[in-house]
Amino acid sequence: MSACPDSPAESAPLRLLPMHPEHLPQVLAIERRVYAFPWSEGIFRDCLRAGYSAWVVVNSLGEVQGYGLLTMAVGEAHLLNLCVSPERQRQGIARFVLEHLMRLARAANCTVMLLEVRRSNKAAMALYEAYGFQRVGLRKNYYPAEQGREDAFVYAHDFD
Repeated sequence: MSACPDSPAESAPLRLLPMHPEHLPQVLAIERRVYAFPWSEGIFRDCLRAGYSAWVVVNSLGEVQGYGLLTMAVGEAHLLNLCVSPERQRQGIARFVLEHLMRLARAANCTVMLLEVRRSNKAAMALYEAYGFQRVGLRKNYYPAEQGREDAFVYAHDFD
């Protein structure tokens, strides 16, 4: 468990905890508010069952404020989902989770961390680029969108 250094002064410190099935109702509520095409409960349950590195950020009341999921295999880490509740965005929570996941990947001797981001998600691209991720590819029609499909940029961060 770790405390989020960027917690707003007016609120209690935030904590980072492993995600458990009990967190899923709150995780799903955030997922549905943030994404037009959210992950299903089954996808989250499959990730937990598979043993992916899944984390939640909770406040002092145990309310989920954000979460991240990472898979690691053969020296590669893949950031699957990083999401923050709309009212808690731009408060350092995504940075907090990303830094934690990057530390885990390094500790597991991963040499690269990969992720996809919607072409339209400028805020996410700025976050990842600030942490040294480089755009390395394009996945055409990767994400569902209101008007068909949307491309995803592939980003990579090489661990030295």
